[in-house]
Amino acid sequence: MTTRIKAIPEGFHTLTPHLIVKGAAQAIEFYKKAFNAEEITRLPGPDGKSIMHAHIKIGDSPLFLVDEFPDMGSKGPHGIGGSPVFIHVYVEDVDTVFNQAVAAGAQVRMPLADMFWGDRYGQLTDPFGHQWSLATHKEDLTPEEIRQRAQAAFGEGGECGQSA
Repeated sequence: MTTRIKAIPEGFHTLTPHLIVKGAAQAIEFYKKAFNAEEITRLPGPDGKSIMHAHIKIGDSPLFLVDEFPDMGSKGPHGIGGSPVFIHVYVEDVDTVFNQAVAAGAQVRMPLADMFWGDRYGQLTDPFGHQWSLATHKEDLTPEEIRQRAQAAFGEGGECGQSA
């Protein structure tokens, strides 16, 4: 009997973020405190201290982590001067999770607010330089309703007023 191997393993989605972190072991502990992450696997590096691969889960989503290996061109946000990428997380109670992450050591980039697109939303930077946006979806809106709210918030010519 031949068993067909799934192209996308059980429990994964099509897209899985993979973060490079200076201090992956500490980052895993932070993500546990900040986002209630669950550690699935950890593969130590040849030195026994670094992490060659780690798999954690936040909510229903997997996240991979690896320590920096600068000699191999693998650097995290602190090693390259920041990151232009946000990891977006939808949660049931954004106020609780946002405050939990701040208490764990995240820095507020954008305080929580009710946004024109229907989410309660805020932004954080974790101690390892990765940026996170957190939200709870509060309203289902049409693209036209979002466009009207954006225009009201930013004016007719504002860049946010042109997209939805």
